[in-house]
Amino acid sequence: MIGIVSVTEKGDKLADKIQSKLGGVVIKKSESKDFNLDNSTAFCFEKFKLIVFVSSTGIAVRGIAKYLKGKAEDPGIVVVDVCNNFTISLISGHLGGANRLTNEISKILENTPVITTATDNLDMEAPDMVALNNNLIIEDLKKAKDIASRLVNNEEVYFIDDRKIIECPRGYIESERLRDNTLWITNKDERRDRVLKLIRKDIVLGIGCRRDTESEKLYKFIEEALKENNISLASVKIISSIDIKIDEKAILDLAENLKANLKLFSKEEISRIEDKYEGSTFVKKTVGVKAVSEPVVELTGAKLIVNKIKKDGMTLSIGCLI
Repeated sequence: MIGIVSVTEKGDKLADKIQSKLGGVVIKKSESKDFNLDNSTAFCFEKFKLIVFVSSTGIAVRGIAKYLKGKAEDPGIVVVDVCNNFTISLISGHLGGANRLTNEISKILENTPVITTATDNLDMEAPDMVALNNNLIIEDLKKAKDIASRLVNNEEVYFIDDRKIIECPRGYIESERLRDNTLWITNKDERRDRVLKLIRKDIVLGIGCRRDTESEKLYKFIEEALKENNISLASVKIISSIDIKIDEKAILDLAENLKANLKLFSKEEISRIEDKYEGSTFVKKTVGVKAVSEPVVELTGAKLIVNKIKKDGMTLSIGCLI
């Protein structure tokens, strides 16, 4: 949702037009006896990921200055001048979405978009935009800035997508091997100083564990297993298990810590495919099926890439979404 702040009656009409097309909440100085720019800005920073000021850029800058934290956290900030000449991308053009919103509002209001991001003006896709457009995680924002700078300066920047899903963007050189100044789309754990990873969340963890396993113990087990298999923790998209684990704190905490979705399957679903995998009579007596971690990976639609690993009453199987 968008927060729209209008400081003049003339600007109110523009704010209403933006809201009618894009939704959001409009805050108007003209309709508030105790309007305060600082309070309105603080409210918008707390509630919205995109903020539009229908005002001068000076008013907008004064309003937002003390609330800015950094490009990874700041909302996208756009300014529309009250005479409707320009829509200006002010802050967080890429990650915050201000550039995209600027173009949308400019079309609605039929004015001129102003975007000063160098890569956009050169019709190149900066690393943070590659990440944003493909739901990837940026490993290091400083490296992203360095790569963008090299693109703007016409220096060689290489591009590798391990799965060859994303087409090589304009300005990059597609490569088959890692080298300095490479944008690398991967789920690998490996790191290099002059290589920027954009991490694809495509890993599924199938997990079984004894009741009341400690959260820290399970997390450490997963962390070590992924590291041994050169898989990034950040690439985990789904944690899967049997549905009797719906209240298993260790599994719930793991999903939360890894920002992963939790998918649980019934023993009836698992029983249809359990014979494909090595099983245990103890597990069969305990949960009603002889195997959990491998079948639940298959049930998510992932391809099994690491077979069952066992340790201290915990089991892990790893899959990759196709």
